[in-house]
Amino acid sequence: MTTNSARLPPDVEALSTLSEYLERALDKALSLIMLRTGADDVRLYIGDVSAPRDEWANCGTIQRELSDTILEATQSGLNRLIIDGQAYRFTRVFAQAENLGAIVFTPA
Repeated sequence: MTTNSARLPPDVEALSTLSEYLERALDKALSLIMLRTGADDVRLYIGDVSAPRDEWANCGTIQRELSDTILEATQSGLNRLIIDGQAYRFTRVFAQAENLGAIVFTPA
């Protein structure tokens, strides 16, 4: 929990953010797709990375620094993490979507 005078450490904030979006993906039985669309921001989508991008649900934008911390805290392949007391199992893979690189997190 954060207060007005204190910020979470970067890795805690990153994993907390990841868990929020993983929950959304899990609720819809789809994947979380991270797509870098600019120099400083990363768009987050819920969807099937093999489907056309217009079928993905846009669910937010995060700063590139936060996305980099998420990537540093996870690994390619199967991940098992405890985030905010909740156990998460998901795979992280790289994919290409409309000529852009995407990182895809799929609940396992």
